[in-house]
Amino acid sequence: MLGKRILVVEDDPDGASILEAYLRRDGFEVAVASDGERALQLHAQWRPDLVLLDVMLPKRSGTEVLAQIRRSSDVPVIMVTAIGDESDKLGALRYGADDYVVKPYSPKEVLARTHAVLRRTYQRERIDAHTLRYEGLTVDLDARTASVSQPNDSPALLELTPTEFALLAKLLKTPSKAFSRAELLDACLPDSNALERVVDAHVHNLRRKLDARGIHNVLVTVRAVGYRFQ
Repeated sequence: MLGKRILVVEDDPDGASILEAYLRRDGFEVAVASDGERALQLHAQWRPDLVLLDVMLPKRSGTEVLAQIRRSSDVPVIMVTAIGDESDKLGALRYGADDYVVKPYSPKEVLARTHAVLRRTYQRERIDAHTLRYEGLTVDLDARTASVSQPNDSPALLELTPTEFALLAKLLKTPSKAFSRAELLDACLPDSNALERVVDAHVHNLRRKLDARGIHNVLVTVRAVGYRFQ
């Protein structure tokens, strides 16, 4: 984990400095934000490998920051808060947090959780480097095949055109990101002079094929932008 970037978002200077010291001692690079707006700026500019995010923050709350991050990134996020309510914990996890630590905590506990989440993320990235999965859907990037598995049934191959396969792989690689039609066109038909609206026809056909195999409502239209994988 040497050299991994950790963004600490904490408005308590003492708490932030203690976490920073422990993280640096373990070989991490650390940046600190004391409010929600600064956290979003650093996330966009610095590209951390993990975010330690306090819930109660000035300017923008931790849940707002998390929701904004999840619109464009799958970076691991550990929520850190003094609120130990179960509904608050479940709410943060629903927003997309990877783990949750309640104050008062031991810095060693936070450090252990940080290592654990980064390990899980690294292992998932290694496994998923050539295979993408969502529920029963499996996309093999090497074989360029997509299949759907149903309970008590063998996988059924999706009959996709090369363009439909490229479109599905592009969206599934970053499921939280909204892609413009221009981005999708460039990824799926890089040498084509086709109009951006051609993407709509390919998405329509891809939706129909996924629906026929029981994968429903995963290709979401983002108004005035394009599409994302739900």
